Amino acid sequence: MRLSRYFLPTLKENPSEAQIASHRLMLRAGMVRQGAAGIYSWLPLGQRVLRKIEQIVREEQDKAGALEVLMPTIQSAELWSESGRYDDYGKEMLRIQDRHGREMLYGPTNEELITDIFRREVRSYRDLPKNLYHIQWKFRDEIRPRFGVMRGREFLMKDAYSFDISAEEGVKSYNAMFVAYLRTFKRLGLKAIPMRADTGPIGGDLSHEFLVIADTGESEVFFHKKFNDMEAPSDVTNDADELASIVADWTEPYAATDEMHDEASCTVDKDELINGRGIEVGHIFFFGDKYSKPMKAEVQGPDGQSTPVQMGSYGIGVSRLVGGIIEACHDENGIIWPESVAPFKLGLMNLGPKKDDCVTFCDKLYADLEAAGVEVLYDDRKDGAGAKFANMDLIGLPWQAAIGPRSLKNGTVELKNRATGEKLEVSPQDLIAKMAG
Repeated sequence: MRLSRYFLPTLKENPSEAQIASHRLMLRAGMVRQGAAGIYSWLPLGQRVLRKIEQIVREEQDKAGALEVLMPTIQSAELWSESGRYDDYGKEMLRIQDRHGREMLYGPTNEELITDIFRREVRSYRDLPKNLYHIQWKFRDEIRPRFGVMRGREFLMKDAYSFDISAEEGVKSYNAMFVAYLRTFKRLGLKAIPMRADTGPIGGDLSHEFLVIADTGESEVFFHKKFNDMEAPSDVTNDADELASIVADWTEPYAATDEMHDEASCTVDKDELINGRGIEVGHIFFFGDKYSKPMKAEVQGPDGQSTPVQMGSYGIGVSRLVGGIIEACHDENGIIWPESVAPFKLGLMNLGPKKDDCVTFCDKLYADLEAAGVEVLYDDRKDGAGAKFANMDLIGLPWQAAIGPRSLKNGTVELKNRATGEKLEVSPQDLIAKMAG
């Protein structure tokens, strides 16, 4: 993509309304613009990152055996009345009426709707287990939206829902999602630590939050230092014992948010306990028959008797992850994207835009990179070198390739790694091979 044709409205100064790094950098890098309090439009650069995160989440859900659906944003209040949550949920729920006076709502979550879909179609335990997920926009009317996409009112979320015949099978489904989350965050370039969590308005008695450690995190956290050396699994397994073993490995070391931390009962030595800040990027629940029982989502069991199914729900904040990754991956100059989610892999800069030979060289290299399948953002504008370098550091592409009169004379390209700052002189052929490899 030529930057001269791209829509990338970057800002030189920090916006006064932005209080945390991700909010500042997303505005400065031209990723989002606010339409109303806590509601954002995603511009081309931000949209590319959002879709890459979404795709990684989708691939790991598919590998874990979940099936993708797409549910609407607007739901009937009748379903929520069935479960008993319509009056209990609070002012975070946006309640509306259609032209016929029917009570509707903009979905903050989908337990009721997915339970209704399930109960209409599934009758026998032989059709279980099932896990259905979608990636859809949600709305929660936060009393004080802040921190950009980290605490907005409208947000993109992956939510999955498992259905099983017994609590034992339900816990297996829970464990499968737990392990899928470990793999997902690893692919996103993050270390996410699972911590036991309060179930809140979702309900149930088994729940874990996944938190990314960052200095600007909203929650105070306490965890054993051994988490720093733990590696999330790469392989996919459906074996119940293997899943339980992995979950045990990741839940045996001490980890708690400030709400769950009890200094008196914490047995970890002080020199092994890390106290930091964390950003919640995922939350999973197993709540049994909390929704299936009142909504009569039942199947015929092996004994011929009808029984409510056992359910769990599993959320990942896709749009929130954009902010979370930036909080964990930035420096004083801007964003440092992990390659897996970067909007472009390479930023190509023409530092001699007024010289015909430099333009010809850069145009050919750009065409060759695109032909090799490299995602490249080509700064072909007339701006000076300083502005181009600052802009590339701000938007945080993993690699920067600069071509000016000196490198043109040598027939080389100056290649910079954004994360490490390391610079190399490489030939155009080597650059293409490295970026395409």
